[in-house]
Amino acid sequence: MNGLRVYIKTETRGLVNGENVFYSRRGDGPIYCWRYEAAISYWRVARMHAADITQRELCVASWKSVPENLQTRLGEHYQD
Repeated sequence: MNGLRVYIKTETRGLVNGENVFYSRRGDGPIYCWRYEAAISYWRVARMHAADITQRELCVASWKSVPENLQTRLGEHYQD
């Protein structure tokens, strides 16, 4: 997963309405939002529009803070 960066929102520190939310970007590609749906134990992904979020709203998340099941989903999403 060369060039992959994972972020959280600066103001919420990864929690939005009590839910885990992460953002990812590879290289200069699009930003994706990842939300965990506990009812089905699955990370849903949505591509963000440029107007919806700016880089200033995000801070880099430590890879250790990224849940293991999300790390797996990121690997599937960003296959080389």
